[in-house]
Amino acid sequence: MGWKLQNLPLKDDVESKAVLRKVAAARSALAELKGIAPTMPNEAILINTLSLQEAKDSSEVENIITTHDELYRSQLDLKDIESISAKEVQNYVSALKMGFEKVVKKEMLTSNDIVAIQQTLEKNKAGFRSVPGTNLKNESTKEVIYTPPQDSEEIKKLMSNLESYINDYELSDLDPLIKMAIIHHQFESIHPFYDGNGRTGRIINILYLVLNDLLDLPILYLSRYVIQNKSDYYKLLQGVRDNNEWEPWILFILDAVEKTSLQTIDMIKEMKTLMQEIKIELRENYSFYSQDLLNNLFKHPYTKISFLEEELGVSRPTASNYINRLAKDGVLQMHKVHRAKYYINFRLYELLHRERKFN
Repeated sequence: MGWKLQNLPLKDDVESKAVLRKVAAARSALAELKGIAPTMPNEAILINTLSLQEAKDSSEVENIITTHDELYRSQLDLKDIESISAKEVQNYVSALKMGFEKVVKKEMLTSNDIVAIQQTLEKNKAGFRSVPGTNLKNESTKEVIYTPPQDSEEIKKLMSNLESYINDYELSDLDPLIKMAIIHHQFESIHPFYDGNGRTGRIINILYLVLNDLLDLPILYLSRYVIQNKSDYYKLLQGVRDNNEWEPWILFILDAVEKTSLQTIDMIKEMKTLMQEIKIELRENYSFYSQDLLNNLFKHPYTKISFLEEELGVSRPTASNYINRLAKDGVLQMHKVHRAKYYINFRLYELLHRERKFN
């Protein structure tokens, strides 16, 4: 009855010449990204800003739409303006950071970790699917294009096998980037949860790169590539199931890694340049300049008095004085929602949200 999920490793030989050439290009770009990340003065700047971009776009793949403004304001904890979509995106950030901490601490990624990531995303404890009836449908025609495993025991066994494949390097000597493409396809085909499979799968991608020492921080921002190539993403996923077409799928993922790495490198270079410009501006004009102040303005594109108070270790009146001086002089933009004030590093905001197309 057509294609059926098999345990990993694959029996197919997927290391074609085209795949191996693309692996080399993707690895080179990823190595450059890994090398440039530590040149930022504070790793939280990259984790906070880039994980938010990844979270927004990964959610958008699933038609959870939020604006950047909503997203940043939701971080300020201004209760009355938080949208449901922004909360879902914040859940993604929490799940990504939690998964990253687990991988760094344990040096492995287990099925239980994957369940914990999905629970953080979806804010429920449903766990793996136990009731049959899940089908994947074409969004436009509503036609069923794929039926994942329905039996709860089969799902558990497949996830146990996937856990082994992720963590046991003796099972396969394929390059980790090829394995990442296979793992992503396997996970999405098992479709182990009622909700959140796509976003959980994209978090697993990033964590797998960290697990294999290809990245030190979870800053590879693949979901923008998926959004810009969404129909290809779903078509190639299904192409493996329909026709065992592994090469186009693996090449797609490798292309995503290469192009996203290069784009992220450019963004980090631009952030460093902007940071240097604002650093000179602050140092020359404000006696209260400090590296902690600069870090705060880049870690939180939208900041508020209590963030400064906490991160600079100063009193509220002092933090208020600092930030209002910067707003008065046009370094930041001050906004009000009812009685609450927040402050935007508008130059960073514009940099992060400049339209960037993949070649």
